[in-house]
Formats: sequence, C-alpha cells, structure tokens
Amino acid sequence: MAPAEIILVDDASNDGGATLSCLRRLVDQFSGMTEIPIRLIALQDNSGPSGARNSAWDIAIAEFVAFLDADDAWHPKKIEIQYSWMQAHPEATLSGHRSDQINGLMPIQKLPLDGTWHVKKYGFRSMLFKNSLATRTVMMRRDTPFRFADGKRYSEDYFLWLQLMASGERQIFIIGAVLAYSFKSSYGENGLSGDLWCMECGELDNFYRLYKDKDIGWCMYLAVSAFSLLKYLKRVAIVACRYNISLRLL
Repeated sequence: MAPAEIILVDDASNDGGATLSCLRRLVDQFSGMTEIPIRLIALQDNSGPSGARNSAWDIAIAEFVAFLDADDAWHPKKIEIQYSWMQAHPEATLSGHRSDQINGLMPIQKLPLDGTWHVKKYGFRSMLFKNSLATRTVMMRRDTPFRFADGKRYSEDYFLWLQLMASGERQIFIIGAVLAYSFKSSYGENGLSGDLWCMECGELDNFYRLYKDKDIGWCMYLAVSAFSLLKYLKRVAIVACRYNISLRLL
C-alpha cells in the first residue's frame, strides 16, 4: 500500500546544500515515476526535529500522518497494516508498533514479518515510566489538536505522546509487530540521541511541564523524575561498556 503523499523536509542542513540537492534530485526522479504527490520543504533556519516535523504536518492533507527520520526505515507492509488498523479503530488517536535495530546489510524487503500479533492500549501511568513509542513507529490522525513543542530538541516526541494521553480523550495503542527499523542504537551514538545528558534533561523537562500544567501531582513528578535519573545512570553504564568493548576490538 502506497502513501497518499510524501513530504520531504530539509531542516537547513549545514552541509553546503548537499542534502537539499539530493532531495531535489529525488523529487525530480520519482515525480515522473509515481502518481504519489511528493513535496519538498526547505527550511531557512534549523528548527530541530519539532519544527521540521510540524512544518510537514501543517501542510499534510491525508487523514493520517507518519514520521520517518533519515536514519530509520519502514517495513514495506507498515502503512498497509497500520493504516488498516487505524481505519478500523476510530477511537485511536495514535498507534505505534515494535521496532528493531538492524545493521543495514539485510534488504528490508527480506526481513521476516510475523503474521500474528496482539494490540494493547497504552496507559498514561505506563507511559510516564517508559516511552515505548519510537517516532518512526507512530501513525496518528492529522487533525489531532497538538503539535511537537516548538524549540524543544530533545524528548520532544515523548512529550507529545504524554500531552495526548494527559488530555484524557486521546487513546494510544501499540501493535505488536516489528514494522520499523533503526540503523543505530537508541542512545549513545551520533545524532541528537547521542548526547545522553541532553536527552535526560529533555525527559525531565517533560515531567516538569506536565507538573506545571497540573497533569501530574507533586508525588508523581518526583517519582517519575527519580526513575528517569536511574535509567540515565544505566544508559551511561551501557554506553561505557560498549565503548570499552570497541576499544578492545581495535
């Protein structure tokens, strides 16, 4: 199943225009090969992932939107499976699914897909203690009255999921199928996710905003913040071990 439209965003890449030129070549190449509308947004100033995603979201015309970063990929059946499920469940504002890390050597078309999986509803309390929704797995209704927080560069996606659930009327579900892939670890490598402390500050900021907006109480704010710091220490230890192993291999 093909998407209704494709919107490419260049977030003012600082590579002398190489990324923008590549995107323009892709638009020129595939516009004549497919009936799917392909649009390109070239931002003048780098606004981070929030601004880039919102700029595409704001001009989207399809019923649902889904997000794919440059270092991620989708299974060929992702849109078909997730779109069909969302169409059949109008109570769902957003759905996600499982995701795996791959090394890029295996063609995605040949990755196995289990034909049986379960779907579960995600609760707000569970979301506070663990974010199981990678942005590459998300499909949501375009008319959702929320956006990624402007100017927020770390944990901005997690904050949007929390906002949706805190509103009380938005329901989130997880499909138990692996329909997306990342070519790098969730943390500790290059990119925005490589700075562990900034990631942690972004997550703590999420909880403070929820507390300030009275979406969570003082006790819950302290509990989730403390738990988040423990997870941060665990990530630091994992990255340190990974680094030591890499040095041994060298």
